Amino acid sequence: MAWDLSVDLIRATVQLEQPLGDGSRTVGTGFLIENPTPDGRPRTILVTAAHVFDKMPSVSAKIGYRIQSADGVWRYDPRTLKIRDGDHPLWVKHPTRDVAAIEVEAPPEFAKAAIPLAWLAQDDTFNKYSLGPGDEMMALGFPRGLSANPAGFPILRSGRVASYPLAPASVFPTFLMDFSVFPGNSGGPVFMAEGARRRPGSTESQEVQFVAGMLTQQVELTGERLEIGIVTHAKFIRETVALLDKTAGPPLIQAKPAVPPEPSTEAAQNAAAVSALALAVAR
Repeated sequence: MAWDLSVDLIRATVQLEQPLGDGSRTVGTGFLIENPTPDGRPRTILVTAAHVFDKMPSVSAKIGYRIQSADGVWRYDPRTLKIRDGDHPLWVKHPTRDVAAIEVEAPPEFAKAAIPLAWLAQDDTFNKYSLGPGDEMMALGFPRGLSANPAGFPILRSGRVASYPLAPASVFPTFLMDFSVFPGNSGGPVFMAEGARRRPGSTESQEVQFVAGMLTQQVELTGERLEIGIVTHAKFIRETVALLDKTAGPPLIQAKPAVPPEPSTEAAQNAAAVSALALAVAR
């Protein structure tokens, strides 16, 4: 592959925020996907965790675009994103997972940063590359609303897969990652970008780059953060994007508040003690 997924995803990842009446703000993370309509019209789609939008009560939010000037300098250029038409959500929500998608009109130079839908993992991707516990992945986001620099780029973190088994996604819709997660990270992409991965028992290496899923929750045990993230498989991002083609127009669907999945059936080992908290934050 001639592309660098890490850099491309950094450019495609944006901060989402909405000021609240008490002077605080709700913050989350999203990333842009390029996926044409069935008739071939170019289309830019923003995907994020559904609870990010659910926690934004107003009709519009801010999406953190970044613009590069002719001299190569980047600047933060947030724009208004309408997310509701009155009381009707303008996004589509997966019927069972904490994933949302909405078509956006990004600035032309930023629309080019949207990643192809084909870069998201397929149902057989984890088995194809023999991925399992201990494999390293990376995540992008805006922990507590912080960015990497004044230009508004996301912060990159890494961690290891902390659960087993990982597939099939229809049976194990989420998996655990061993890294620190914070409010504001919700909706960020989790991905693998290895330039020379070697399969167990193989003498040949291969380049492995794909979006594994979306960070949607953190794990807590009796009020204590365990620094474990819950990742929703990319399969459900694909399914959510597909819902955009099944709706005639706003309101796309009546999105209901996201309900955190029970960790006993998702990925946590201790069903009685572990609870999952959504990562969107009011600051």
